[in-house]
Amino acid sequence: MNEEIENVLHREGFVLADIKKRAIAFFIDEMLLSFLLIIAMSDSFSNAKTVEEMIMLTNSFLWEYILMKIVYQTFFVMQYGATLGKIAMKIRVIEIATLQNPTFAVALNRAVFRIISEMLFYLGFLWGVMDPARQTWHDKTARTLVVNA
Repeated sequence: MNEEIENVLHREGFVLADIKKRAIAFFIDEMLLSFLLIIAMSDSFSNAKTVEEMIMLTNSFLWEYILMKIVYQTFFVMQYGATLGKIAMKIRVIEIATLQNPTFAVALNRAVFRIISEMLFYLGFLWGVMDPARQTWHDKTARTLVVNA
């Protein structure tokens, strides 16, 4: 781990969130957003007659779903330092430079690169498992850490 990050964490009494907590928070957020998408599309789903029609319908809302994920991640991380999943797991996102909740620009950067990481077979998340500071690609680009709340 970067010595500067390690010193800051120790000095301020922060402890990095473990991978298990982050994974559960991710699962909670994904289930919540998927549930919201299903509710929003319930009328359309009821008109679909086959599984193939449901899949095509879901795929037609891909960009709206991506935008929903970016807005959700950006708003909650900027406003509360955590999404609902992270709040439930008692972890939060902080900017390394300020040790505060990320600004709008930082939260947006983090949300966009999170989507990119998902599109690239979750490789950015795998990176975070192997990184000593547990930083995923979206944490690295945004210069953030996920710590216990």
